[in-house]
Amino acid sequence: MFKTLLPAMLLALASLAFCTMAHAQLGAPPVAAPTADVEVHQLPSTAKPVSFNADKATNAYLSRISGAARARSDAYFEGGYVLLVVDTLYALVVMGLLLWLKISARMRTIAQNVTRSRFWQVPIYFVMFFVLVTLATFPLSVYENFFREHAYGLSNQNFAQWLGDFGIQFAVSAIGATILITLLYAGIRAAKRGWWMWGAILTIAFLAFVMAIYPVFLAPLLNHYKPLPESPVKQQILSMARANGVPATDVYEYDASRQSDRISANVSGLFGTTRISVTDNLLKRGTPREAKAILGHEIGHYVMNHVIVNLLWLSIIYIVGFWFADRAFRFLTGLFGGNWDVRTVDDPAGLPVLYAAFAIYIFFATPFINTIIRTQEAQADMFGVNAAREPDAFATSVLKLSEYRKLDPSPLEEWIFFDHPSGRSRISMMMRWKAEHINDPDIKAGPVSPQ
Repeated sequence: MFKTLLPAMLLALASLAFCTMAHAQLGAPPVAAPTADVEVHQLPSTAKPVSFNADKATNAYLSRISGAARARSDAYFEGGYVLLVVDTLYALVVMGLLLWLKISARMRTIAQNVTRSRFWQVPIYFVMFFVLVTLATFPLSVYENFFREHAYGLSNQNFAQWLGDFGIQFAVSAIGATILITLLYAGIRAAKRGWWMWGAILTIAFLAFVMAIYPVFLAPLLNHYKPLPESPVKQQILSMARANGVPATDVYEYDASRQSDRISANVSGLFGTTRISVTDNLLKRGTPREAKAILGHEIGHYVMNHVIVNLLWLSIIYIVGFWFADRAFRFLTGLFGGNWDVRTVDDPAGLPVLYAAFAIYIFFATPFINTIIRTQEAQADMFGVNAAREPDAFATSVLKLSEYRKLDPSPLEEWIFFDHPSGRSRISMMMRWKAEHINDPDIKAGPVSPQ
């Protein structure tokens, strides 16, 4: 009985005490809670602010290339301005001779004597055309790509080696161009007056095909490719690739040094043929940081779909170009067709007219084409520095590229002739990025920029 009542008695006493306390609190006036003054102090910074001037750093980097080296670089690049005009005029002269001497008409007649098929007449004509034009422009090719390169110390090949590469390029170009032109004239015959639209579409599709097969089937014709041996640099490159969705499981090295000492790398391919490649020059002449910086740029091209974007821009450029060539053909053959023995656009003997018209169009479109490419290169630069976080390594790489690229052009000069941002523009971009990240731990621990 006692054990049963004891818990009940304790519960009753506890309830009575709680009620009494509650009644007392309800009847008492409110009392303010105790307060205390709290002092707030800013914790002292453990990082000392770093002073960095992006403009000074840019100018200091550019000053590293001066005197004879700067003069030689500027002269080489500026010579390209003249060659742009010379190449266009030379092509017009060659096409004019083929027309006015009726060489083109005679080649068409030969093709007609071989076969009655209009389809097969085109490749027969074009092979003769391609060989003849190659022979006519060969002296200019030798000067531009052999003697001039040697004069500026940019080639490692003797003439026999250069001629071997030229022969390979000639064979590949002849096969590819013959297929394209044959299909193009088939389209012209089928589409009649609207041929220029279908011709542009066919050309873009062909270019996309070439881009897809290039890294696997075409590039190895001129250089030997092999997997890059395991190294920290390779792992850093693959890590950047994986982090940015590049479907490449290996990095390839190729022997570009057999042609020149130029440093380079690329992420090439389409539709499952993507390949990351670096030149042996980059690995020999560049630092691991520079290799990482350059590959960050190349990965940027892939991530931002610049190959597809370029194809879309080229579609517009080629559509306008083919339209211009069609109008120019109709106008010129209306004036001189009787002298050339060329009347209709589906006559392969009129190819020199289309070629000349397109050469003129491309010449005047060059600033716009360069601007499209240059804009994408700047985008890839910015992507690369964010991916690799190596602004100084990219700046020193730009200085190595100055062996054949002018560092500090005028704005108008850059707009017309540069398909990449100038050295000043690229280094300035890197230094501005660094100024905004100067207190990041990895940037503070990295190379010190000149000031």
